[in-house]
Amino acid sequence: MTQPEKPGWRWGIFTFRLPFLHTRFYWPEAFQGLFVAAATGMALVPLMTAFFGLSFEEAIAISMIHMMLLTSALIVFGEPYAPGWITPALPLVLAFVLDSYDEPSQRWQAMTAISLNFALLLFALGISGLGKRFVLWLPDTLKAGIVLGAAIAALKRVFIDDADRFLLQQPVATTLACAVCLVFAFSLPMQRLKERSRLIALIGSLGLLPGFIIAATVGPLVGEVIYNIEWGVMIPPVSEAWNKVSPFAIGWPSLAMFIEGMPLALITYVILFGDLVTGNEVIKEGLRDRNDEHIDINPTRSHLSIALRNGVMALSAPFFPTQGALWTGVHVIIMQRWKQGHRSMGSLHDGLISYYLMGIPLLFIFLPLLTGLKPLLGVALSLTLILTGFACAYIAMSIPKTNASRGTVLLVGTALAFFEPWVGLLFGIAATMLLVGWDRDVGALPQES
Repeated sequence: MTQPEKPGWRWGIFTFRLPFLHTRFYWPEAFQGLFVAAATGMALVPLMTAFFGLSFEEAIAISMIHMMLLTSALIVFGEPYAPGWITPALPLVLAFVLDSYDEPSQRWQAMTAISLNFALLLFALGISGLGKRFVLWLPDTLKAGIVLGAAIAALKRVFIDDADRFLLQQPVATTLACAVCLVFAFSLPMQRLKERSRLIALIGSLGLLPGFIIAATVGPLVGEVIYNIEWGVMIPPVSEAWNKVSPFAIGWPSLAMFIEGMPLALITYVILFGDLVTGNEVIKEGLRDRNDEHIDINPTRSHLSIALRNGVMALSAPFFPTQGALWTGVHVIIMQRWKQGHRSMGSLHDGLISYYLMGIPLLFIFLPLLTGLKPLLGVALSLTLILTGFACAYIAMSIPKTNASRGTVLLVGTALAFFEPWVGLLFGIAATMLLVGWDRDVGALPQES
C-alpha cells in the first residue's frame, strides 16, 4: 500500500522538512556525503583564489553558502533529487567570464548577471509551463552542439588555459586521479567487473573519492602534495567574503553584462532540463521496486525552487552555475539503497538529507579536513572538468544520427567553446539550419507525474 509522501511543513507548493524532526539520520549516507561532498564541494576554491581575488578562507565561506543553498533544495523546498551543480555549463561560463573581464569585481558582477538571468528565465518558464516546449522546440543537432561545446571548453580549460596553474603543478597526482575515476565511472571492462565483485561495485559507488585517495597517497611520494594539517575549528569569514562578491557591496552589473550573459542562461537551461528528465526517470525506475512511498514529481516546484536558489546566490555568493537540480551519481546511489525496501531506508527524503549531513555545514568549519584537502583542490578542479568533458562528449556524440549532423555538432561545439556566447549560439543556429535543418524530436516529451 502506497503511503503519503514524507510529512513536513507545507508552504505553497513547497514542503519544509526539518532534519531530525521530519527526517531520520542514516550513517551510511552521511559517511559517504562527508567525504565525497568534501572532495567536490570545494573544487571551485582554486578558481576563486586564482582569478576572483579571494583568500582561501573567503573562498571556503563562499563554498559554504553554495552548499547550504544546495541543501535547501531538500530541506526548504522538498525536492526529491540529490541537488548539484549544472556542471556542463561551468566551463562555458568560465570561458566567458575569465576571458571577458580582468578585474575580480567585474567577474563577480558578471556572475551575478548570469545568475539573475537564469533565475528570471526559470521563474518565467516554471510559472507559464513553457519550459518543455522551449527545449522540444530546439533541434537535436543544436542541443548536441551545446553539450559538445561544454566538453571542449572543459578540456580546453584543463589542458590549455589553466594548465600552468593546476595540471602542470601536480601532473602525476592529477593524471592518476583522473585515470582512476574515468575507469571506475566509464570503463566497459570495469562495468563487467562490478557485476562480479561487490567490492569493486562499492568502490565505484564512491564517485570521486577513490581518485582522491590515490592522489592524496601518491602526491606526497612524488613531491607534488605537501600537507600542513591544522587542528581546531574555523569560522568562515562570511562578512569579508560578502564585501568582495555581493552586488550590494561591489555594485550591480551593467546592462551590457545582463545582455551578454543571456545566451549562457539559455544554454544552461537546456542542460538543466536534461537533468530534470534524468532525475525523474531514475525515481520512476525506483518506484517499480518501491511502491510503499509516494514521491511527488512537480516540474513547476523544481523550476521555482532552482530560480529562488539562483536568485539568493546572485545576491550573496554569485558563482554560476552551482545551483542546479541533480547530482546524478549521488541520486542513483541513494535510490539504489532506497529500492531495497523500508528496512534499508524508510524514506527517500531521509537518505537524501542524510547524505547532505542534515544541512549542517561541517565540511567548512572542521580545520583538519579543510587543511588536509587544501593541497588537493587543484586536483579536484581538474578532475571535475575532465569528467565533465568526457561525459558531455559521449552524450553529445550519441545524439546525431547522420554524418551531416555529426559534423555540424562539432562546428557548433567548437564555436561555443572558443567564441563569445552570443556569437557561438548564433553560429550554431545558422549552421544547424543550413547544414541539417530544424531536426526536432517531437516524441521526446518526458512523462512526469
